[in-house]
Amino acid sequence: MNKQPEITDKTRQAFINVFCDLYSQKPIEKISIQEIANKSGYNRSTFYQYFTDIYELLNYVEEKVLKSINEEMASRELSTHTFQDALQCLENAEEISVLKALLGDYGSVHFVERLKREIPFEKLIVNLPTNDSLAPYLIEFYISTLMSLFRLWIRNGKDLSSEELVKLIDGLFANGITPFHTRLH
Repeated sequence: MNKQPEITDKTRQAFINVFCDLYSQKPIEKISIQEIANKSGYNRSTFYQYFTDIYELLNYVEEKVLKSINEEMASRELSTHTFQDALQCLENAEEISVLKALLGDYGSVHFVERLKREIPFEKLIVNLPTNDSLAPYLIEFYISTLMSLFRLWIRNGKDLSSEELVKLIDGLFANGITPFHTRLH
């Protein structure tokens, strides 16, 4: 007898939710399948019906996020790509708890690198001369800065509105940190 797809999806999502909650609190090496099973209300054998191990679960979550972000950005193809578009894609891509886990203190550098590699963030940089030898450095600086600020924003519980975050980032890229320095003193 086959299980109904809704039940299967609900069970898989329960494992994902518990995993992401744990992964935002501790390194993956400290998370056991037994702990995920217990906290999601299922037994270990049920977990193994969905995933071979925790790393397959992590890969599943990462793939789902990347696919979702790519689909979101593709649907915006006709609009002008801006950082705000990218921010909305990241916000809309998955539940914020998943991104908080993947981009959090215990998240993998590997995922951040995949995100930078697989998402066309360079489209967000207007008038960048791509044939210039400095272009890869400028792109890396821009993307790394965006990712770091997005991670901080998520970690801080989205304490700024997305509009305020975009305004801050635009101001930093346009004018540097000096105008904000005077505000802090």
